[in-house]
Amino acid sequence: MEKAGTRKFAVILCADESEHVKQAYGGYLKVFMGLLGEEDETWHVYRAMHGELPCMADVHTYDGFVITGSCSDAHGDDRWINDLVSFLRSLDSMKKKVLGVCFGHQILSRALGGKTGRAMKGWDIGVTSVNLSPSANKLLSSLHIPSQLPIIECHRDEVWQPPPYAEVIACSEKTGVEMFRYGDHMMGIQGHPEYNKDILRHLLDRLLQRNLIQACQAETAKASLEAQEPDREAWKRLCRGFLTGQLSW
Repeated sequence: MEKAGTRKFAVILCADESEHVKQAYGGYLKVFMGLLGEEDETWHVYRAMHGELPCMADVHTYDGFVITGSCSDAHGDDRWINDLVSFLRSLDSMKKKVLGVCFGHQILSRALGGKTGRAMKGWDIGVTSVNLSPSANKLLSSLHIPSQLPIIECHRDEVWQPPPYAEVIACSEKTGVEMFRYGDHMMGIQGHPEYNKDILRHLLDRLLQRNLIQACQAETAKASLEAQEPDREAWKRLCRGFLTGQLSW
């Protein structure tokens, strides 16, 4: 039973979970709760790929939504993707907090009028340093967020053009739109703050088995995992700060 007055969040899961993630971590809901959740909060999961989304009558009961990564293309035309786009537009009209991660970042941009597609520089896999914009540095100083943030990446699509009125707040060597904000209620992150190295290593093996990446790309990604640590604690402060309204844009 949910306690009155406690925060309530929903994870909109946009991919089928691997057996490894289910067995080792209990599924992606628990992975995200491990990064973002706190005691006495309620977290639900909806499997968007299988037609599950919160009904509009329940949306007002949630404090925020997290849109996950996916093997699908954010610029695709599958029915569930179009339904998700419509749902995100409804959340925007209600000024609900929405955090998009990887595919979630891209589909959020699309829903708000941005353009997405295949990444100009190809796959970005491994630990990447993200550079915050001067305005983001200033805003996030109270949360003690460094100007360079290492994060685990795994994507071959990207935001080509952010939505009108959105602000790009981070970039990297390979990706021009690593993060964007839209008003004070929507934010996209191209990387995976919820991932750890074990999750990525198993994902690399799956991508290799499906011939989606080459062996040399997997080796380069694994080398980056040894060379640099993702700053999970900083990403936790940033994402929690956003979802709980601690950031005043």
